Amino acid sequence: MASSLRAAIISHFRVPASQTLALNGSKLWTVRSMSSHGDDHLDKNQVIDRVLEVVKCHPKIDPSKVTPEVHFQKDLGLDSLDTVEIVMALEEEFKLEIPDKEADKIDSCGLAIEYIYNHPMSS
Repeated sequence: MASSLRAAIISHFRVPASQTLALNGSKLWTVRSMSSHGDDHLDKNQVIDRVLEVVKCHPKIDPSKVTPEVHFQKDLGLDSLDTVEIVMALEEEFKLEIPDKEADKIDSCGLAIEYIYNHPMSS
């Protein structure tokens, strides 16, 4: 059951496209590529700008202290609940769901930027 559900979900996101190349009627080879909704992946500068904007909007943060390298607790004085709120705001901004195990590791703008930039479904 789970494998068929997984296959259905994956087929929604990836559509196989194959093309046979031929020369003078002779089949040379078949090219198969995958198309994905993630083809319009975000530019890293876009991710940086949007992450910083989300962090700057948090009510306990002085926006002038926010940089791509800033640590939420050490540099901004946030507690773990504030960090959870920021991660939730990032999920909403980028329309993705970050698993709890991964969300617990995000404790700085740098880690948030890297996670979101490398996530195939961020938009």
